[in-house]
Amino acid sequence: MIRQLTFVLLMLAVSGTMASCQKKAEKKQIGIQLWSVRDALKSDVPGTIEKLGQMGYTFVEAAGYNDGQFYGMEPADFKALLEKNGMTMKGSHTGINLPKDGEWNDAMAWWDACIAAHKAAGAEWIVKPSMGAEAYRSLDTLQMYCDYYNAIGEKCNAAGIRFGYHNHAHEFETELDGHTFYNYLVENTDPNKVMFELDLYWIKAGGKEALDYFKQYPGRFELYHVKDETELGGTDATMDFKPLFDAAAQSGMKNYIVEVERYNYDPLESVRMSYDFLNQAEYTH
Repeated sequence: MIRQLTFVLLMLAVSGTMASCQKKAEKKQIGIQLWSVRDALKSDVPGTIEKLGQMGYTFVEAAGYNDGQFYGMEPADFKALLEKNGMTMKGSHTGINLPKDGEWNDAMAWWDACIAAHKAAGAEWIVKPSMGAEAYRSLDTLQMYCDYYNAIGEKCNAAGIRFGYHNHAHEFETELDGHTFYNYLVENTDPNKVMFELDLYWIKAGGKEALDYFKQYPGRFELYHVKDETELGGTDATMDFKPLFDAAAQSGMKNYIVEVERYNYDPLESVRMSYDFLNQAEYTH
């Protein structure tokens, strides 16, 4: 009887320890858009990456691709730097605008090299952060952009990478021949080739509600840019993120990324505060 009791107590202790370890291992997957710390990266890439890893961020979304490199580093070297600091590069903001007549093949060659570099760095997605001003002048040009994005998305798919588009406010404020610019872009791109990274702050600034778009275009918004006036959870906060995270199954959100563009503090302190805010929120995972 004593042996049985001892065995039961031992198993309960082991079970409790395993549960505790599992709970500690379930770290929230919070990403950081590196545009948030662009000035720090200009002066010290390794040191800035180290600080972001120490804060608790698990992945980055780059904003520094150029000529086959990330922040002046070869893709494999940048990948190794991130991994050394407990992070990965899940995605990146980059791209070139709609090619002019006769330049399509050159544009596609640029994308081939871009995709190969991102593949070598371990990226899961490439997001075009904006488009040329010409797109806002006519529906015909916007349709050409839709076709262009579908072609890029097909190339990305072949490499196992997703292609997407990131909004600002003006995509929701612009009307072309009776069509809201952003709506037309969503409706005329192939869901299998083009996903959307919804900037939760900019859609609100553009006078629209993210929840309405989740209902209208379910599953299209695989990424959230989590942004506010300044650092998340600050004294001048305007955003209520909980309903947007609660709707993740409807929106299609798979990853969320902090972006801070205006600061009340040093940018590194602002992104640290933003991480703490999301890490402590009960609605994030």
